Amino acid sequence: MKPVLLTGASGNLGRVLAPALAAQGWALRLTDIAAFPDPLPPAASFIRADLADGGAIAQLAEGCGAILHFGGVSVDRPYAEVASPNLDGLHHIYEAARRAGARVVFASSNHGIGFHERTETLDADCAFRPDSYYGLSKAFGELMGRLYWDKHGVENVNLRIGSCLPRPVNARMLSTWLSHGDLTRLVAAAVTAPRTGHCVIWACSANPASFWGRDHRDRLGWAPLDTAESFRAEVGPVVCADPVEERYQGGGYASADYSRTRPAPRDAFSLD
Repeated sequence: MKPVLLTGASGNLGRVLAPALAAQGWALRLTDIAAFPDPLPPAASFIRADLADGGAIAQLAEGCGAILHFGGVSVDRPYAEVASPNLDGLHHIYEAARRAGARVVFASSNHGIGFHERTETLDADCAFRPDSYYGLSKAFGELMGRLYWDKHGVENVNLRIGSCLPRPVNARMLSTWLSHGDLTRLVAAAVTAPRTGHCVIWACSANPASFWGRDHRDRLGWAPLDTAESFRAEVGPVVCADPVEERYQGGGYASADYSRTRPAPRDAFSLD
């Protein structure tokens, strides 16, 4: 297998993926704007780079078969802080992939659809309803993938990551949790699948309470093995007092800086 480039290698999920994929014999090129804080895994190299530097990203991607794009701002921040790494940086990733003939595996997010209500069950073709500038950047990223597949034939797998933590910590995560093991298996399947085209995957474990339905996982041959249900007795009662946070799938990202004077209409197309 050709080398695989992992951006955001020094972040929480990058530090999960790097040793796990290296243990499977992958040759990894790791990069981040921050130094890699752990010992380098076998057959891995690290080069510090900024996503804003398109030339550096193109050079890192040369000869790679896939780019795992986990870099950029990974939490809700003001627009000016999100725009350069998550919008311009993503364009550099796709240009590098186009030149290298590489597949992109994009760490998208549930926050691209976070203003859908928790009573809804969503399929992968649902409308984008971002709950933050961070979520908006993830919707943009999926659309960038759509463009580069249609115009340039760049295959891309968009992972709408739920809550990827060692264990769920509240009732919402009984629906959104993605275990580290399921993440690693999903990324491996996204890279090794014979053909993906442009596809979207609900990246969550096998949670009976999931908000999410049909997607394109059949193209990858992936199915989650873990479940948040094991933690129901522990975290099921853990909710907050904010009705906005508890109403929407995006949770606290939807309620942050929420300034409507009355609740949004239940029908997304209704007028107040």
